[in-house]
Amino acid sequence: MTWSAISYPPLVTIDVGPMTVSPHGIFTAVGFLVGSWFFLRDTRRRDIDDEVIISALTRAAVGAIVGARLVYVLNHIDRYGSPLDWVKIWEGGISLLGGLTGGVLTAWWIARRRGLDFVALVDLAAPWLALGIAVGRIGDIVIADHLGPPTSMPFGFRCPDGAVVGQTVGSPCPPGEVVHLTAAYDLLASLAIFAVMLASRGRLRARRGHAALLVAVLYGVNRFSLDFVRADDRRLGLTGSQWTALVAVIIGVALLVWRWRQGPTPRPTDSRRSQPEPNNNDDEAASRG
Repeated sequence: MTWSAISYPPLVTIDVGPMTVSPHGIFTAVGFLVGSWFFLRDTRRRDIDDEVIISALTRAAVGAIVGARLVYVLNHIDRYGSPLDWVKIWEGGISLLGGLTGGVLTAWWIARRRGLDFVALVDLAAPWLALGIAVGRIGDIVIADHLGPPTSMPFGFRCPDGAVVGQTVGSPCPPGEVVHLTAAYDLLASLAIFAVMLASRGRLRARRGHAALLVAVLYGVNRFSLDFVRADDRRLGLTGSQWTALVAVIIGVALLVWRWRQGPTPRPTDSRRSQPEPNNNDDEAASRG
């Protein structure tokens, strides 16, 4: 039955003076800030320099934007008439998994340059990443984006009668039809992953890398399953996000099994390392000079 389907007027854009902003972008930013705030709280407890972490987060945000756009364009390359269209991110079109990949790779590069313990940091960030994704999905629900095919489930979304993409809805929506509201599914799944990560933090503390890998596997399984009820371009029967998620799950499971067989890994007693260790040879040379 569809009489109890969810129905509300999507808010696709908001006029702020001469500017027009989207709730999608607003909540994506809010989700990043919420996750970053809790992550900073954890790094402060370990006496890691705020300046170093904030610098890494800022660069990771830029890397996430680049990765989100790049992966989306690659997955929908046939929609673009020229390379100039690839950079028009203000017209919409980003990939969450691409953003996560770009952000993590950028953070790894920054951590390596600054001498930070990347594995320890991503373990700290793991639960807050899931929370940030959940917050970001609120924007997709507000604008009615990432909709799926028609459904008879009572919690589907009823498309407005005047459904116009970019004006009254965020993605194609047959007027009057009830469709899957996949952003809501992803929000609930992300909150469940967040709860699992919080509940298992104590047990995962002695196993380096397990928290980050567990989030990657759980969210990868979620996205692989979710995209079966999501309207998107498909290649060899799967969406671009499903292929990305499948790779993440395979690699994540393999690394989890390998690390688990190695047993618990003792953590360093001093986790304050926020700068590269000094070169003792250079110090000795300087003292002789």
